[in-house]
Amino acid sequence: MCGRFALTATPDQTAALLGLAELEDFPARYNIAPTQPILVAIAGPPRTPGSNLPDRQPMLVRWGLIPTWVKDTREFPLLFNARSEGAAEKASFKAAMRHRRALVPASGFYEWRQTGGKKGQPYWIRPRHGGLVAFAGLIETYAEPGGSEMDTGAILTVNANADIAHIHDRMPVVIDPRDFARWLDCRTLEPRDVADLLRPAQLDFFEAIPISDLVNKVANTGPEIQERGEIGPEPEKVKRQKPGADDSQMTLF
Repeated sequence: MCGRFALTATPDQTAALLGLAELEDFPARYNIAPTQPILVAIAGPPRTPGSNLPDRQPMLVRWGLIPTWVKDTREFPLLFNARSEGAAEKASFKAAMRHRRALVPASGFYEWRQTGGKKGQPYWIRPRHGGLVAFAGLIETYAEPGGSEMDTGAILTVNANADIAHIHDRMPVVIDPRDFARWLDCRTLEPRDVADLLRPAQLDFFEAIPISDLVNKVANTGPEIQERGEIGPEPEKVKRQKPGADDSQMTLF
């Protein structure tokens, strides 16, 4: 799963990773959440002889994919993740898997270790040697009933590797820079041709740092949410006794 991530690199660093000509200036974002705009890179239009158009283009999409066939978005779940194992066949994602694959730049992501069915200790999971990564993404343009259009997107996930599995059983798919062109090539490569890219990151690629629960609130957007910190166990709730339940205990009633 990937429900929060960060992009704290500069526009120049991000453009260099994605192979983009340039990017407009944007601030560091430490706590990106579903429904917020996210930056993605897509393949550019086919080049004509002598053209100076870039091979890839940036765009902003709403994080939370809406398939074109949805009638009422209020009754449709928020698809911010897509399970890579069945995305090519699932109705919500199969068109995007075939025609609209994208790269989602990130400095890392957040995950929570589940305890008793509740969100427990949060972790900041980042490349062990620093730098940026690109998650496998899908985009879809949704036409709203009023006629306006909205670009939406989701991040593909896969079974977590041994570095992450003790925290959560899923992790985002990371596309190696050497495979960017293959992943984005929707003109000549079908989903089956890039299925081998939908795999967990190599062992030791990521490091998981325990952090405080500041990240739990979307309103917290500063770098302090990535500082190391562990959450202790919740204190046991003390049951209040009814007056008169214990004759040895004094009471005002």
